[in-house]
Amino acid sequence: MRLTPGTGRDIDLDRVDLFDPDLYTSGDPHPVWDTMRARAPLHHQVLPDGREFWSVTRYDDVCRVLGDHREFTSERGTVVTHLGVDDVAAGRLLTSTDPPRHTRVRRAIGTTLTARAVAPWEDRIRQAVVRFLEPALDGGTFDLAEQALRLPAIVTGPILGIPERDWDELVQLTAMVTAPSDPHFQHGSEAATLAISHHELVSYVTDRVKRRRSSGGEDGSLLDHLMTVRVDDAPLTDEEIALDGYSILLGANVTTPHTVSGTVLALIERPEQFAKAQADPDLIPNLVEEGLRWTSAACNFMRYAVDDTRIGGGTVPARGAVVAWIGSANRDESVFTDPHEFDITRSNAKRQVAFGFGPHFCIGAPLARLTLRIFFEELLRRFSSIALDGEPQHLRSYFIAGMTHLPVVAQKRMTP
Repeated sequence: MRLTPGTGRDIDLDRVDLFDPDLYTSGDPHPVWDTMRARAPLHHQVLPDGREFWSVTRYDDVCRVLGDHREFTSERGTVVTHLGVDDVAAGRLLTSTDPPRHTRVRRAIGTTLTARAVAPWEDRIRQAVVRFLEPALDGGTFDLAEQALRLPAIVTGPILGIPERDWDELVQLTAMVTAPSDPHFQHGSEAATLAISHHELVSYVTDRVKRRRSSGGEDGSLLDHLMTVRVDDAPLTDEEIALDGYSILLGANVTTPHTVSGTVLALIERPEQFAKAQADPDLIPNLVEEGLRWTSAACNFMRYAVDDTRIGGGTVPARGAVVAWIGSANRDESVFTDPHEFDITRSNAKRQVAFGFGPHFCIGAPLARLTLRIFFEELLRRFSSIALDGEPQHLRSYFIAGMTHLPVVAQKRMTP
């Protein structure tokens, strides 16, 4: 998805197709969202097959949809690729479960993913990031976007208890889930790609659980933790463990690689921001927050209205699908001054909602923030400059804003 908007133009909102993957691959959605925030903060679209959805684009409305489960439920599905088909895992998959059950399960699972819990992993993550960057040190072309898809597996594979031999396969499967219409990952139709990838991922985690149970051993991994979690004084079922393991695996492979690629591209296009961050490493945590806001890798989430609900100057009917556009909320000019400027000194960058908002705020956010901070510390320590060495290629997806290719050439810093 183009992250720096082009010049303004007249937008006919009656003709806008927010479900057109090409809008995000080769188009320019930000002027569309700008217009929607100004003229149609609640927008209705009917697809050719009769499915329909309502969109909210303003920051406050997005936070309300994501934050209030009594008005907008997660238990019929939360991603737009499943629009019109109720989630068969509702009530068992953490992301498709509302409080109070969601709160109890999340609290039990999340103890190993708090900022304090992940802090001891810093050295291990740093070593993984250093190894990841090594191929770029020789000054040749390095396809950052292509390689970054593997970065979460390198970092979280050992934490999740996933052997290295399986990383590439899982990276491919998670990409198929999040971008089923992209030619790099598509197998047959979009529906077939989703079905295959979902089945293979859940089967993989299920098989890992069975093997752990049969071996009787423990490696201290997150999967082991899931197997010991108790909610309401009862253990999670194997199906719940498999579904939640699948969800954590998917989440780990979505935000981080595309935030890395999009933020590096922003720094390439704005060398003064690169120089500013390199001169003052204390800015790196804020660089991460601005990168999350700027890229908004998971550019939307979906909920369903429980009853007829007034929002954005209109009404969503009961059981109507509502898409909350994260990519728009993070460019809302009422919250972020000059929202289409990339500024690593932005004072309120941490208000970004790239990890979502409310009960379903990303459970892995502390680990993602830690990984991104370490990545940019090592990048800025090792390279004096980075330049494009070809055209970026954007992911064909209306759910994930990312790139499939970002060829770069980095100049090694002489005094790291």
